[in-house]
Amino acid sequence: MASNGFSPVNRCEFRDKQSSSMPASVLEEPSSTAHSLQRYAWTTRQPDELPRIFDAGIQVVRWQRQEEQAIRAYFQHALTSGALGSGFRTIIGLGERLKSAFLPNLPGQNAIVDDICQLSDIYSELLGCDAVGLRLEILHGAMCPRFHVDRTGIRLACAYLGSGTEWIDDRWVDRSKLGLGSNGVSDEVSGLYDHRTMVEAAAPFDVVFFKGILWQGNNGRGAIHRSPAVAPGNGPRVLLVIDAIWN
Repeated sequence: MASNGFSPVNRCEFRDKQSSSMPASVLEEPSSTAHSLQRYAWTTRQPDELPRIFDAGIQVVRWQRQEEQAIRAYFQHALTSGALGSGFRTIIGLGERLKSAFLPNLPGQNAIVDDICQLSDIYSELLGCDAVGLRLEILHGAMCPRFHVDRTGIRLACAYLGSGTEWIDDRWVDRSKLGLGSNGVSDEVSGLYDHRTMVEAAAPFDVVFFKGILWQGNNGRGAIHRSPAVAPGNGPRVLLVIDAIWN
């Protein structure tokens, strides 16, 4: 798709959360390359750099985009009226468009449908998948407040309203402290990371690709990320999540 700014590369064989369907190549162990010498995250304003997510060491690719006021106004209106409810979940096949009926018929509806379809096309072309699973979440609190790694291949997230997803570089991280390894204490005191670690966050409309532990050759790694807190009085977050589906 020339209009997306990149050519399809490194077609993916991963099936999200369905390891029984994955070929052996997906379950390969990481190479012996020293991860500490590899770049962890890549930030760009150019969509033709999105294939960087396939680089062995890269766990996060952030595509910085400008906010579209028509889309921002649409969601603010839809939230105020309560028309969005809790969002939606659906699956769209390759080349299909999101049905406008999933979103309230308000000014700006076409703009958000077009943007979701563009992101779906870019993602499916990049991953080479047959279909994508779409989730539009209306979040009044942090969905995943602790740092964690997804048991997925590569996932796309874009916050249309509110703060974007947060992540940390794993250079000074003790991954054994993730999940149950924290022994029930907060990430800040568990020893997961130290004072040298900076928490980074996507801005609204940024598109972020997160690599999970089920991506081929990525066992034992994966993007360490969490949902941001929703400050009282700031209203809910509106988050789009896209996952790959193979038939």
